[in-house]
Amino acid sequence: MKLVITGSIAYDYLMSFPGKIADQILPDKLEHISLSFLVDEMKKQQGGTAANIAYSLALMGEHPLLAGAVGQDFGPYRDFLEEAGVDTRGAVVFSDAFTASFFANTDQVGNQICSFYTGAMKHAEEVTLRSLGVSSEDLVIISPNDPDAMLMLAEECRELNIPFICDPGQQMARLNGENLKQFIQGSKLLVLNEYEHDLLLEKTGFNEDDIGALTDVRIVTLAEHGARIKTSKRTVEIPAATPDRILDPTGVGDGFRAGLMKGMINHFSWETTGRMGCLAATYVLETEGPQSHQYNLLQFADRYVRIYGESEELNTLL
Repeated sequence: MKLVITGSIAYDYLMSFPGKIADQILPDKLEHISLSFLVDEMKKQQGGTAANIAYSLALMGEHPLLAGAVGQDFGPYRDFLEEAGVDTRGAVVFSDAFTASFFANTDQVGNQICSFYTGAMKHAEEVTLRSLGVSSEDLVIISPNDPDAMLMLAEECRELNIPFICDPGQQMARLNGENLKQFIQGSKLLVLNEYEHDLLLEKTGFNEDDIGALTDVRIVTLAEHGARIKTSKRTVEIPAATPDRILDPTGVGDGFRAGLMKGMINHFSWETTGRMGCLAATYVLETEGPQSHQYNLLQFADRYVRIYGESEELNTLL
C-alpha cells in the first residue's frame, strides 16, 4: 500500500513588525488606505498542507508520494523533501508560475495582515491520480488545495475505487454545502477540527447521522483535549499528548494527519491510531514552523510508551 498525499505545497514568508498595525490605520481614511510596513525580520520556510503531512510521515519511516502543483522555484524544496524521505514524483512543475506562497506580517500584539499567492496551485486539477498510477491498493488523503482539484480528486477516487481521506481544512470557507456533500461521499474517513465540524453541519444542513451516512469514520480534533473518533459502532475519545513546550501551532493538524495515516496503513486499532496522531501533532507544536521537528520511529515509539503506556501494535513497527 502506498500513501498518496495531495494538497497544497507552498512557501511561507513570515515577517515581524515591531509596532502595532492598528496604530497605522486612520479610520476616516479607510477608503484610500495605503500603508507600507518596515519589518524587523523575515523567515522563509517550507509549508503547504500536503508537504507538511508528507514530511512527518517520512520521519516515521514512510516514503509517501507527494502530489500537487508547484512552480519554477520548487527545486530547493524538492531537494529538502527528498532528503527527508518523501517521494516527490507527483509534485508537478508548472514553469509559468511560482510555487504557492503565504505572506504574513505580524505585529507585536499578534495582529496580522496576510496574503496568499495561489501561483502554480491554479494548475492543481492537472495533477491526477491516474497519471501517477495510484490504485485501489493505495490510501489517498485529499487535503486543502484548489477547491476544484479537491472535488476532482474525490471523484477520481470513487471511480477508481481508491480509499480516500477527506480533509477540507481551510477550504471549508470556499466549499458550499453541496460541494461538501459531494466531496465527502464515499470516503473512508473525514477529519476536521471542532470549528470546521460545526461549520460543516451548518453549511450542509446535516446532522451527525447524515454525515455518518457519507463516510465510514469521522474524526474531530479537539486541540489540547485530544480527538474524538466516531465509527458506525462506537465513539473513541483520544487523550492529547502533553507537549514539553509550546512554540508554534502552525501545521499541528498536519502532524496529526500523518500519525493517523501511519496507524491506518498498519491496520492498528483506532485507540492506537488516534494516539499516534496526537503525538505526531505534539512534535510539530514544540518547534517553530511545520517542518522543523526531527525524530525517528524508535524515538517516536519510546515517547508514545512514556505518554500512553505500552502498545503491542506499536511494537510491531520496531
